[in-house]
Amino acid sequence: MASDFWLIAGLGNPGRKYEGTRHNMGFMVADTLAQRWSVSFSDHKGLADLGKGVMDLNGRQVKFFLIKPLTYMNDSGDAVSSVGAYYGINPDRIIVIHDDMDLDFGRIKVKAGGSAGGHNGIRSIDRSLGTNRYARVRMGTGHAARGPHAHENTVDWVLGGFSPAQRKELPDFLADGADAAEAVIFQGLARTQELFNGR
Repeated sequence: MASDFWLIAGLGNPGRKYEGTRHNMGFMVADTLAQRWSVSFSDHKGLADLGKGVMDLNGRQVKFFLIKPLTYMNDSGDAVSSVGAYYGINPDRIIVIHDDMDLDFGRIKVKAGGSAGGHNGIRSIDRSLGTNRYARVRMGTGHAARGPHAHENTVDWVLGGFSPAQRKELPDFLADGADAAEAVIFQGLARTQELFNGR
């Protein structure tokens, strides 16, 4: 029987050296949600930090799991599929929050399905779940300069930190990402896309 829980996964890389980097945008939004709904994390099979909570909006309560995979980005699917299978959560109740270089900093796009767009965490989740039909909250980081060393530039960029101006805006941006994840649950994908994708 399918669970009535939702699963929200914020993607990132574990460890101090990755804290506060663009690639850890999903972790940061997960932490925002954890703070908002008083969720505390504990270890799930060494694969993820896992927390459980209840959202209460306008008198409607929804139970959810919140995870931060500990597998490093490229194997995020191991954590997401393990928690999903363990608790019987269908892909249509999974929301993945991740950084996206194709969007300017501060932009959010919500979608379900579609290509991984070169994001190794999403590619891993598609593979592990055997489907791409789960919701994604894409958090814009902007793009590295293109050039002869595009790949190295990209790696340095996603593992780099934010500018002072961006750091000032970051708390509001993370709160918007948390709002978007909640909206998917409470208002559905189409309405959430209307609210966030055009900003």
